[in-house]
Amino acid sequence: MEAKVVRWGDDLAVKLSSDEVRALGLSEGQIVEVTPKRRRITAEEMFAEMRRLGPAHEPETIDWGPDRGSEIIDDDPR
Repeated sequence: MEAKVVRWGDDLAVKLSSDEVRALGLSEGQIVEVTPKRRRITAEEMFAEMRRLGPAHEPETIDWGPDRGSEIIDDDPR
């Protein structure tokens, strides 16, 4: 379930619909724990950060040998 954070005077509040309140079994004044959703980092962001930090932070290339079985991709356009 997602809830919207809204401004309430100088504060912020989490806004739940009455249906969500009933579904969660909440009541006014009840203490709840809020856990923020972590932002997902994309591969492109990770690579950009790795380049920014420099060569010392680049992983070493590992040679696993020639492709085998389903790893083999026939990309010859003939």
